[in-house]
Amino acid sequence: MLKKILTCIVSLFLLCNITHAEDINLHAKSSILVEESTGKVIYENNADEQLHPASMTKIMSMILIFEAINEGKLSLSDDVVVSKESANMGGSQVYLNEGETYKVEELLKAVSIASANDAVVALAEKVSGTKEKFVEKMNEKARILKLKNTNFINPHGLDDNNHYSSARDMAFMAKELLKYENVLSYTSKYEDYFKKKDGSSIWLVNTNKLVKFYNGMDGLKTGYTEKAGYCLTSTAKKNGLRLITVVMGEDSIENRTEDTLKLMNYGFNTIKKELILDKNKVVDKLKMDLSSKKYIDVYLKNDIVKIYDINSSKIKYNYKIKYKDNIRFPLKKGSIIGKIKVNLDDGTSLSEDLIIKENVDKIGLMKLFRKNLNIFSMGVN
Repeated sequence: MLKKILTCIVSLFLLCNITHAEDINLHAKSSILVEESTGKVIYENNADEQLHPASMTKIMSMILIFEAINEGKLSLSDDVVVSKESANMGGSQVYLNEGETYKVEELLKAVSIASANDAVVALAEKVSGTKEKFVEKMNEKARILKLKNTNFINPHGLDDNNHYSSARDMAFMAKELLKYENVLSYTSKYEDYFKKKDGSSIWLVNTNKLVKFYNGMDGLKTGYTEKAGYCLTSTAKKNGLRLITVVMGEDSIENRTEDTLKLMNYGFNTIKKELILDKNKVVDKLKMDLSSKKYIDVYLKNDIVKIYDINSSKIKYNYKIKYKDNIRFPLKKGSIIGKIKVNLDDGTSLSEDLIIKENVDKIGLMKLFRKNLNIFSMGVN
């Protein structure tokens, strides 16, 4: 099987230089290609059909797990006790036994690399107390992300008639998960070992073989069940450009691989990304008479980038800044104080929130008194 996949990959590298969307012929029931930073859809076909997502479901599960870690509610070093339910999971697994204790990071590795159903259920129970409460959070997060064709019944992806998603929704789940960049340190591994409590080890081999054979690919999640067919949500980065692809309803691993490579190659061959304004650079200095600082450094909340045809010339632009009418102190780090609108020479425009990156207090009464006294004194002859 691996030899067939490798042969398919080599053939596509030699032959697949697709530069027009109409030349993309895929086997998948549903597919999409998205640029990660902007969410711009580069290509789609039947992307909103509700289909079984199989183990790609674990992308949403990992969103909630990494969210809990980011918020300090969960640590990679926390202990997880394996329940009877998680130990009895079928499908892909690392054969956990009831009552065993593992670290969050060990189980996360098993989920990310080997798509272990027992490990993801154990983590779901750790995050929310029960699998059922975790699934409620999954669906709540889907609503927050405005995913219109998604409903979860479980955290692992085994078939259920009411468990479904779409290529578009999966792509934007992947975009959300990629906010937690350390997830790629797990999903990019081709192989590792899961150490069992009896001293033995299970060899973990990534279900996404492209992380080894496709330059720049570092995730994200495969899936297969009888009803779902073969599925893959993938991501790769080259020359600062990160793409997300989803293919669903494939009839073989070979076709899943071929279709993913066609989409990736098309994206990297036809579009480029230009950073217009950097969120890490000061875009303006705002004078504030009643604050503890005379000037406040102003930043963008997010980078402003433009995705456009690879053969296009460099973009020219100008921008306008508009601050809120009533900025009240004190202000906390990250406070939104206005908006910037960037007008591009192709007739389009982009906008982004403006923030501050430090706390700013209201000027004290004594300082205000002294300031006014100085002004008064300067006016006396």
